Amino acid sequence: MAAETMTITTPDGSFSAYVAKPAKTPAPAIVVIQEIFGVNAVMRGIADDLAAAGYLAVCPDLFWRIEPGIDITDQSEAEWKKAFELYNAFDVDQGVRDIRAVIDQVRKDPACSGKVGAVGFCLGGLLAFLTAARTDADASVGYYGVGIEARTGEADKLARPLLLHIAEEDQFVPKEAQALIKQALGNHPQVEIFSYPGRDHAFARKGGEHYHAADAETANTRTLAFFNKALA
Repeated sequence: MAAETMTITTPDGSFSAYVAKPAKTPAPAIVVIQEIFGVNAVMRGIADDLAAAGYLAVCPDLFWRIEPGIDITDQSEAEWKKAFELYNAFDVDQGVRDIRAVIDQVRKDPACSGKVGAVGFCLGGLLAFLTAARTDADASVGYYGVGIEARTGEADKLARPLLLHIAEEDQFVPKEAQALIKQALGNHPQVEIFSYPGRDHAFARKGGEHYHAADAETANTRTLAFFNKALA
C-alpha cells in the first residue's frame, strides 16, 4: 500500500485528496467522506484500511472552500469548537458537487477499475446519502449520518445500492429522526439499514469517546462485504 496526494480540479479551483493505493491496480475506488475534523489521522487510517483490503481509497479535503488542510481531532474543547464552526459554515450541496468532481476524476484514473463507491461518517454520512441520490457512485455507505431525516424526499433518486449504519443512542440523531429514516428508506429496494443498540454517535471512530470495538468491527465487516459485492 502506498499513500500519495491527488489534486481534484473544479471550475472554482482545485483541492487535494489523500490517496491510499492498494497493492494491485487497477482496483475499484472508494471515496472516503470526512467527518467535521477534516482529513485527519482517523480518516487517513480508514483510507489505509480500505487500500489494505484491495481498494483505491481517496479522501478529499471537503472544507477547502472554507479553510484548506483542516486536520484536527476530537480530543480537545478548542478542536470541537473549531469543528462545529466549520460544520456550520459548510455548504452541503456544494460539498456533494465537489464529491461528484472527485468521483468523475477518480473513475478516469488509470489506477481505478472504473467502479467508484463512497463511504462517509457523521457529516460524511449525510453526504454519502446525498452522493447516492445525486451522483453516479456505484455504491454508497453512511455511518451515523446527521440530518438524513430532513432529506428523505430524495429517496426516489436512489438508483444504486446504499447501506446505512445507525447508532440507536446517537446524541445527534434522535430516536424520532431514526424512525423517520427507517420509515422512509426501510423498504427501498436499494437501501439496507443496520441499527446498533446501545451505541452513540461515532461508535466506529477509533480513539473517540464512544468508540465500540466490537460493533465498529461488525459495521466495517458489513461495509466491506457490501462493497465487495457492489464494486466487483
